[in-house]
Amino acid sequence: MRYQFVDCRWELGSPGAGRELYLAGHIPGASFLDVDADLAAPPGRGGRHPLPAADDFARAASRAGIGEGVFVVAYGNMGGAERLWWLLHHFGHDDCAVLELDGWLGPLQAGEEATEPAEFIPRECSGDTIEPDELARRLDELVVVDARRPERFRGEPNPIDVNPGRVPGAHNAPWDEPLPELPPGELVAYCGSGVTACVALHRLFLSGREGRLYPGSWSQWEQLGLPVDRD
Repeated sequence: MRYQFVDCRWELGSPGAGRELYLAGHIPGASFLDVDADLAAPPGRGGRHPLPAADDFARAASRAGIGEGVFVVAYGNMGGAERLWWLLHHFGHDDCAVLELDGWLGPLQAGEEATEPAEFIPRECSGDTIEPDELARRLDELVVVDARRPERFRGEPNPIDVNPGRVPGAHNAPWDEPLPELPPGELVAYCGSGVTACVALHRLFLSGREGRLYPGSWSQWEQLGLPVDRD
């Protein structure tokens, strides 16, 4: 088995910032995948970061050196690495781990890398996502986890959310804080656009629980006229 480091750093509202960070210094041998361009489809009615189509993701993953017999070590910030981890599982590639870049004790390499391409064959899973109509219909049955920071969860005015608030009954589990204790039941995670929710899902996975991703997250929910709670 071959190992492939993949850099998934990014900045919300700053396209190209992740690649700039990669070029300034990355783990030697790492390839780069852009959250906006490679790990999401174009924004629209599906939210700011809809899931990429299987063929589009396969092309990006292949270019990054991901394929059969490759163990991926993803690192990044603001949920970029966990988004790649989740997408790889979603498309049938379970050989992936997430590394905190601060935990890397070796040197960093500047500039571009010549990555050996691979062939990624997507085998899309079903049942690991939820659509807004099902979520709205089953609010009383599900354990809904909101991975946004507390002020956005409370519904305070902010420059990101057009209609601030939260899905009724949701539990706050901020992506940049330890995972709180959550009640038993079927889990669904969302955030602003489906990226940092993958942090919560990764932590749940490590603790022995699994959940479904609401890909559109708040950036879709707020467009649809669905119920909103706020403090």
